[in-house]
Amino acid sequence: MKVICVFNQKGGVGKTTTNINLCSNLAMNGHKVLAIDIDPQGNTTSGLGIDKKGIQHSVYDVLASSISIKDAIIQSELINNLYILPANMELVGAEIELINKDNRETILKEKIKVLEEEFEFIFIDCPPSLGFLTINALSASNSVLIPIQCEFYALEGVSQLISTIQLVKKSLNKELEIEGVLLSMYDNRTKLCNEVALEVTKYFKDRVYKTTIPRNIRLAEAPSFGLPIMLYDDKCKGAEAYEDLAKEFLKNQGE
Repeated sequence: MKVICVFNQKGGVGKTTTNINLCSNLAMNGHKVLAIDIDPQGNTTSGLGIDKKGIQHSVYDVLASSISIKDAIIQSELINNLYILPANMELVGAEIELINKDNRETILKEKIKVLEEEFEFIFIDCPPSLGFLTINALSASNSVLIPIQCEFYALEGVSQLISTIQLVKKSLNKELEIEGVLLSMYDNRTKLCNEVALEVTKYFKDRVYKTTIPRNIRLAEAPSFGLPIMLYDDKCKGAEAYEDLAKEFLKNQGE
């Protein structure tokens, strides 16, 4: 079992889109995958077709009470091999409620230990902040996948992001590595996009995925229908890109 945290403290860089579509692609290729939504907005949850209001247990219950993680996981009705640990707005209060709890930074890590034999990959979608929930996700993960938007301020905050990863690695999770860096909203026709790609590659070197995710209307529309891009429009450029990313990801795992 490998646990991958999809993280960047900047919002709107394609974290949730990547989480939804990479998980879906891997599951459709026969890998048993769990998507953990640890963002109070619950966009991975709704983007995978789950009604946030209708869930019995969420990630909040797993973190804040004695609910077993296995009891909160939902099997996807859309895709075989795909499972979701959903989130909703209840999660907003988790940070305050758990402040006095022992080992509060590693609650998620402890909870997912029982899944060791259950899944091949677990992906965690983080909120765009460096709070308690993100620290839990980083503590529980083997690696971090970092989506970076090809825009002027792309590298602003990257050093803070790396510092956070190093801090967690030093104090809470010695195993933590960078899984890969993904360039999102990429348009190779613009000079700015190419300059950002060059800068990111200079900084992260061979950790940058060869696959880039283009700006794509269909990709932006899909979550509002509760569908991953492969089920919404499998012929669009966004679907092709995430298919390529899944192949590259698996190749990096030695598959």
